[in-house]
Amino acid sequence: MVTVDFFSSEDVRFPTSKHLDGSDAMNPDPDYSAAYLSFGSQGGEIGHSSVFTIGRGNDVQVAAINSLSHFVLGKNLDNLLDDIGDLYKKMVFDSQLRWLGPDKGVLHMAIGAVVNGLWDLRARREKKPLWELLADMEAQELAGLIDYSYLDGALSFQQALGLFEASQPFRDERKKELRLRGYPAYTTSPGWLGYSDEKLERLAREAIKSGFGRIKLKVGADKSDDIRRLAVARAVCGKDFPIAVDANQRWGVREAIDWISELAKFNPDWVEEPTHPDDVLGHQQIARAVSPIRIATGEHMSGRVMARQLIESGAVGILQIDSSRVAGVNENIAILALAAIKEIPVFPHAGGVGLCEAVQHLAFFDFVAVSGNKENRAIEYVDHLHEHYVDPVRVSNGRYWPTDVPGSSQEMKKESRIDFGFPDGPKWVDSNA
Repeated sequence: MVTVDFFSSEDVRFPTSKHLDGSDAMNPDPDYSAAYLSFGSQGGEIGHSSVFTIGRGNDVQVAAINSLSHFVLGKNLDNLLDDIGDLYKKMVFDSQLRWLGPDKGVLHMAIGAVVNGLWDLRARREKKPLWELLADMEAQELAGLIDYSYLDGALSFQQALGLFEASQPFRDERKKELRLRGYPAYTTSPGWLGYSDEKLERLAREAIKSGFGRIKLKVGADKSDDIRRLAVARAVCGKDFPIAVDANQRWGVREAIDWISELAKFNPDWVEEPTHPDDVLGHQQIARAVSPIRIATGEHMSGRVMARQLIESGAVGILQIDSSRVAGVNENIAILALAAIKEIPVFPHAGGVGLCEAVQHLAFFDFVAVSGNKENRAIEYVDHLHEHYVDPVRVSNGRYWPTDVPGSSQEMKKESRIDFGFPDGPKWVDSNA
């Protein structure tokens, strides 16, 4: 019997605030960070995962992950991997830990780290990348991964089963298509709020030259700055090139409607997170007022229950998902199924550290086995910190290209974890000297 005999969580942070990489109206000085988890059998199988944060509080996330160690330490690894959904439910419905959520926040993200680590282990064991492991599953097994609690009337086992069964005859062809043509990407790299107009202009030109079909700009701090920066981007990209904008929750509802109305002349492809991520009615009101401009949100969506509300209320024209904000792979499968049934396009949130590597697997799986669609959607891409990963994303010609490396692409290089370990890693000690 193989047992889980080690469980290690680490506080890894990168000083991205030095150059304002990642800066936006709500988060002006982020240090992209990962609460990094590895666990498994000594000298044997190891699973890797992480939860993305932006600096202070990463230690809190590490502590939350540690609070879940007893669910896997000393347990039979074969049993855990045979029914990851069962462990997911045990953690989510723990009678005491649940009080800290429920189904949201730091603990829910920690559950996602454990769940995602198990999926990384299972994919490695089966010698497949995670996206292909999921895409090769029988419809019955996929439908069984979802927790249908609180989804009455929105998603049932039979509905999910029908969705996955409908995809089965096309999955092999879609896998070939994915490997041949990749998956569309869009880039946020030109649009960080702390960048100068000159840097925005240069990076927008480079994005187009690199084949990206859309870019995204951060907005929401100062209206005149937003108007000027969008004018710069439009001059570079042309009048019909898709440019999305992201307010990162900065506005109230009335303010959002007024602000978006002034930016409408620049024809934004969508407006992301215009107000508080939990304000479903606010998003609904904004969406109705600014139509046909689409409203997008979801990177801070707490879980499948919030996804249901955003979709069924008509509050979003685009749904976003995050690999670690919700409780991992199982809950994201539920969210993808909810979106597919209502034909809402999903544009995964990425960037950060490790998010591009993680979320690509969910998008590839969605195309092959859930929605069957990749032309009316794209994965976000930011071009930094990938060098710290053993299996970094492959993005070229404005497209993500699927990995064939077994696992979920979440293993961070050991030297990076040591160098950027907080607060005692050499990179942090040197920067504070």
